[in-house]
Amino acid sequence: MNALLNLYNKPLTAIESKLEPWLLPTLARFTFVAVLFMYFWTSASLKLGDNIFSLSFGAYGQIFPVAFDAAGYDVGQLSTFHKVVAYAGTYAEFALPVLIAIGLFTRLAALGMIGFVFVQSYVDIFGHMADETAIGTWFDRINDSAILDQRLFWVTILMLLFIKGAGPLSADKLIGLK
Repeated sequence: MNALLNLYNKPLTAIESKLEPWLLPTLARFTFVAVLFMYFWTSASLKLGDNIFSLSFGAYGQIFPVAFDAAGYDVGQLSTFHKVVAYAGTYAEFALPVLIAIGLFTRLAALGMIGFVFVQSYVDIFGHMADETAIGTWFDRINDSAILDQRLFWVTILMLLFIKGAGPLSADKLIGLK
């Protein structure tokens, strides 16, 4: 039995030792850029107003749907907190994906994106009142819900980047970050 296990383990251990240091973080960054970068960039772009220093009317509705409704859709009625969070969230939605794409401060950017995805999901469920189909259910036969199913994959990719870092093809590597 040990000979059979060794026959199985020996080549896999050799493959793992060659691929482990670089493959997973590089593949995770590639996957993030290929699948999610433009999603977040477009979402952030829609929140901008006439220039990069102003937010669109819809930005507040996307980020604070309940509070914006309660304020009669008047931005002036929102608190400073709402405005600061809206600006910070919009700029983070631009900056964090760019940091991940170039592999600069990747672990911190990935952690920020994980928080961003959790907040986004909370707002979608409780602010925009997402229906059961959009929310979905884990451990069922349907794998396409926009919130629980898709965002679990997003967070998994981001957790991999948080734990493993950016990999060898990154700005982090160039400046000596692990």
